[in-house]
Amino acid sequence: MADRSPDRDRRALPVPDGLAGMRLDQAVARLFGLSRTVAASLVDQGDVLVDGVARAKADKLGAGAWLEVTLPRPATPAEPAVTPQPVAGLSIVYSDADIVVVDKPPGVAAHPSPGWTGPTVLAGLAAMGQPVATSGAAERQGIVHRLDVGTSGLMVVAKSETAYSALKRAFKAREVEKIYDAVVQGHPDPLRGTIDAPIDRHPGSEYKWAVVSGGRESITHYDTLEAFRGASLLRIRLETGRTHQIRVHMAALRHPCVGDLTYGADPTLAARLGLSRQWLHAKELGFVHPGTGEHVHFDSPYPDDLAEALRVLRSAG
Repeated sequence: MADRSPDRDRRALPVPDGLAGMRLDQAVARLFGLSRTVAASLVDQGDVLVDGVARAKADKLGAGAWLEVTLPRPATPAEPAVTPQPVAGLSIVYSDADIVVVDKPPGVAAHPSPGWTGPTVLAGLAAMGQPVATSGAAERQGIVHRLDVGTSGLMVVAKSETAYSALKRAFKAREVEKIYDAVVQGHPDPLRGTIDAPIDRHPGSEYKWAVVSGGRESITHYDTLEAFRGASLLRIRLETGRTHQIRVHMAALRHPCVGDLTYGADPTLAARLGLSRQWLHAKELGFVHPGTGEHVHFDSPYPDDLAEALRVLRSAG
């Protein structure tokens, strides 16, 4: 049922069996896709009732209880538009009628989004006169995968509708070879391994992700290429493609990417290496070309800031 207030949405539902015994704030977060902080705030404000009674956020839900939650209706943001804009450092590695492969510099998002006012890959491609597929949401047409704003390297964008469908299927089926290089703090033990740990939104932060029980399956394979004093260069292959996956998994091992202050990296080391972002680069990308059926493979050199950081590490012994 709906609240009479135009900016409020009241919902009522029985507690699912799987949530019986769970904390009230945790259950509300799980049911409505909210962060734990927002769910706890709703409980504290009296916007959550259990069998018609306001309860504390730490109270446990009983089986068969009736839950009523009054949610704020989010404001509908204006749809981000793709406006042609030259993007410094964005280069085309390969282009044909079906795909365009770009080498993305750091500080560039894949596509427009609410709250982001910086450069994007789609705006850069539009400025270059590169058409993209019309499949997908208006602000991210042609996008079949993404890189974090602070991560440099290879991305493929679909130009034809056939390519968009084929590449989306290939990424979902884990048929795309995604190789990253990362410099992390310390020396992973073992030097080669697989991290199989589920990832979901961080329970205490709106913009971070974390290894969370019950999160989405996330698998990262890594191999140490070179060891330095206090840091290691890793070759990483992603089996899945979750948001911030490499950054979250390495931080969970207590070996965050150098320069990744969001996930606990040492700011002193980042400053010494001249880094203003995480040392993480999408080095290689391989897949079956959606038009020709042939396997294609692309490689990207390290950008100047990452290469210089490596030089400093190597010179230190």
